[in-house]
Amino acid sequence: MSVTVTTALAARIARTACVPAPFELADGGMLNGYFDEYRLASDPRLLHDVAEAMAPLVPEDTGVLAGVALGGVPLVVALSAVTGLPAVFLRRHPKPHGSKRQIEGAEVDGRRVALVDDVVRSGGQFLAMARILRVAGAPVSHALCVLERPFGGRLLLQDHRIRLRQLLTEADLTAPGTAP
Repeated sequence: MSVTVTTALAARIARTACVPAPFELADGGMLNGYFDEYRLASDPRLLHDVAEAMAPLVPEDTGVLAGVALGGVPLVVALSAVTGLPAVFLRRHPKPHGSKRQIEGAEVDGRRVALVDDVVRSGGQFLAMARILRVAGAPVSHALCVLERPFGGRLLLQDHRIRLRQLLTEADLTAPGTAP
């Protein structure tokens, strides 16, 4: 368990956000249970406490925090409030009307960006968002998440020069005293 997370916080996260029900992944794979980031985000005290626990994971040279839609948006807002760093919000696809932007919020050109999302599985979503930011002129070398699942995401990100920093792993959420 990360030094920033107490057993009590891990237990609160597990009770609130770990759902023991079948869950279908985007690639068609199935999980026996899932992490429901919306349950975490809808609990203002827990969201604040998670953001405070994640703040030490933010690299010192970070200029902007980037929340991946949709799960990373409430997290990046809370983390921005705790750290004082500006935030941007990333869409998977450019908005089809209005500004037609894929990156909303603060300027990113030339500013080191740390990606923020709820869960990392394969790492594909983080990698896609890093590419968008890099094309926009923002160096991306770190990704932060609440939960890292063991589906190869860390290795994929490392292959693309992105270091993953997680608050929790699955083992932390199933450790004695934290099981939902």
